[in-house]
Amino acid sequence: MYLTTDKKKEIFKAHGKSETDTGSPEGQIALFTFRINHLTQHLKQKPKDKSTERSLVLLVGKRKALLDYLKRNEIERYRAILKKLDIRK
Repeated sequence: MYLTTDKKKEIFKAHGKSETDTGSPEGQIALFTFRINHLTQHLKQKPKDKSTERSLVLLVGKRKALLDYLKRNEIERYRAILKKLDIRK
């Protein structure tokens, strides 16, 4: 499995307030980004895997919704997470 409990704790510790703070938008966005990158690599190897493609599209939508939420409410946190994860140019 590519996403273990230890890996999740590491992601939340690096991008959230602590490794147990799984509800912060920054932690969720970081986790979604990790999963999106993994699914993108999978689809490069197996382009006909339509169920994975659908999952990828849903994850991108969830991440976009969280980014929009941060952009509306706390623009500084939004800019910080974009820079930290290098999501956009």
